Amino acid sequence: MLMTRPSFDTLYDALLRRDPSYDGRMFVCVASTGIFCRLTCPARKPKPENCSFHETVAECIEAGFRPCKRCRPTTPEASADPVVKPLIEALEKRPGYRWREPDLVRMGFDPSTVRRAFKRHFGMTFLEMARQRRLQEGFSTLAGGGKVIDAQITAGFESPSAFREAFARILGQAPGTFSARPLLHADWVASPLGPLVAVTDRTQLHLLEFLDRKALPAEFRKLQGFAKGKIGFGRTEITDQIQSELDRFFAGTGGSFETKLALHGSAFTRNVWRELLEIPPGETRSYSDLAKRLGRPEAVRAVARANGANQLALVVPCHRVIGSDGSLTGYGGGLWRKQRLIELERSYRTKTAG
Repeated sequence: MLMTRPSFDTLYDALLRRDPSYDGRMFVCVASTGIFCRLTCPARKPKPENCSFHETVAECIEAGFRPCKRCRPTTPEASADPVVKPLIEALEKRPGYRWREPDLVRMGFDPSTVRRAFKRHFGMTFLEMARQRRLQEGFSTLAGGGKVIDAQITAGFESPSAFREAFARILGQAPGTFSARPLLHADWVASPLGPLVAVTDRTQLHLLEFLDRKALPAEFRKLQGFAKGKIGFGRTEITDQIQSELDRFFAGTGGSFETKLALHGSAFTRNVWRELLEIPPGETRSYSDLAKRLGRPEAVRAVARANGANQLALVVPCHRVIGSDGSLTGYGGGLWRKQRLIELERSYRTKTAG
């Protein structure tokens, strides 16, 4: 069962507040102008009697409205930003480069404008993103069997201590402390929403988390306890499998994952995660829905905690849980990612309906 659509008053209030949690999930059609907009559009707000709300761009066009030229609702928001697009392209061309604010100025950008734009779209600044990208390069060197010094140089760090500290902030331990004879293998996998750390053995996926997830160090320590300290760098067939499935997912050609999962949690927590796995792409549930399906309608908070403890991002789809009023709720990977995922998965729902 799909979640109840937010009321008109809720959506109109979100329009007045330019609430970013609805961006990509709801559009406003304005009868007085004949255009449709994002709810975050900076244009003057229309009167409520002139507004109607639709879930997709297609519905707005079918209703006879044309896209707004200011907020460009038919274009993914970040790629439509004239500040974001060229800098993302520059970052991909020089992933190991140590970007600084003077580089932005030389390219003709105001650093404060860049900072605000990237924070708005990605929840992090461009310089933070660039630092993360450099660490990816170092991670790849280590996973390929390279030495720590080689990884440091590849990642563009002049100081060994700075590289160790930056790496430890992500995973909770320095690269030199990883096992040389691992039971579990850690590597990163790519996605359009940012890199993820994948921890696998020869048959299962144990962890999949965005590199900037604040809970990642704690999750990694917990997994180290399970593996008795034997997590090392490397890639397995399971790593390649989840990368391939993620590629299909983001390309819009495959909404399900077949990778075998290792669920590390209490019996109740595992039951919550299994219930999450039953939510089809393009649909959402509330915490109370999940609690009722588990036969524990009073356990809404416990369900929310189990949802937040999920360490298999995307595959165990905790992003499909939203507020009972249709609003986005907390997501460890950042609300901007949750918004993008819900928008992407609408295409799967449309295909199923067709």
